[in-house]
Amino acid sequence: MSVSHPIIAVTGSSGAGTSTVKHAFEDIFRRGGIKPVIVEGDSFHRYDRIAMRAAVEEAEAKGNALTHFGPEANCLDRLENLFQTYSETGRGEKRYYIHDENEGAKYGQAPGTFTPWEEIDGDNDVLFYEGLHGAVVTDEVNIPKFVDLLIGVVPVINLEWIQKVKRDCTNRGYSQEAVVDIILKRMPDYIHHITPQFSRTHINFQRVPLIDTSNPFVMREIPTADESLVVIRFKDPKQADFPYYLSMLKDSFMSRPNNMVVPAVKLGLAMEIILTPFIEEMMIRKRQRG
Repeated sequence: MSVSHPIIAVTGSSGAGTSTVKHAFEDIFRRGGIKPVIVEGDSFHRYDRIAMRAAVEEAEAKGNALTHFGPEANCLDRLENLFQTYSETGRGEKRYYIHDENEGAKYGQAPGTFTPWEEIDGDNDVLFYEGLHGAVVTDEVNIPKFVDLLIGVVPVINLEWIQKVKRDCTNRGYSQEAVVDIILKRMPDYIHHITPQFSRTHINFQRVPLIDTSNPFVMREIPTADESLVVIRFKDPKQADFPYYLSMLKDSFMSRPNNMVVPAVKLGLAMEIILTPFIEEMMIRKRQRG
């Protein structure tokens, strides 16, 4: 951890509410006059899109599974090195993974490829990471030990499956059987490398649907925010101002001494109310250090 060069990491799987998280932090940074270095977890994948397909086929031919959830498909050592270097110097190397044709046109590269590694500009206040592995610990790496504010954003598992089935079938043309096969192949890595991270986070935001999702593979529509709640868990409840949160977030309530529940439609507002004081204090300490 670092006072002079703090790191904020948001860890969670796709479909967990990443757009809401992004907008909440954009608002916090803008209002605080904070210059972030944005680092996306996808940029630390080991393989580009074509190479990943080949690597997956090779692994399956040997009776193994290779997924983006696991360490074998990611450069976790390089991510740890970035966090350590940034915490010490405010610098490091990053790149960008090009997801689609619009991004490809911007960078003059094909979708599914990486931009070259480049040095981080020293004119910044904080490193902001968003991806799958912000709190991963293995025998080789310990990423969260360099993170000052660690946030988990995750839906309950049935909701995550519903979102994946809907997205892959609608947007990527997969059959439901193919999506289920992918889910099954990812499950060991999900259990061993994704789930444990949420016990290391300082604050978790978990979306819970209020409709029957007992069979996620027959759901035709993703439960809406109006049909969901968000459970917010604080690792250290002494750092939380629960009376203030409850007064600002209508229809919220405490379910345990360190768990608060809010309507999912208020997720963005809840993030701003809860996280802004943590980040403001982080910036005060940084400026006092000079």
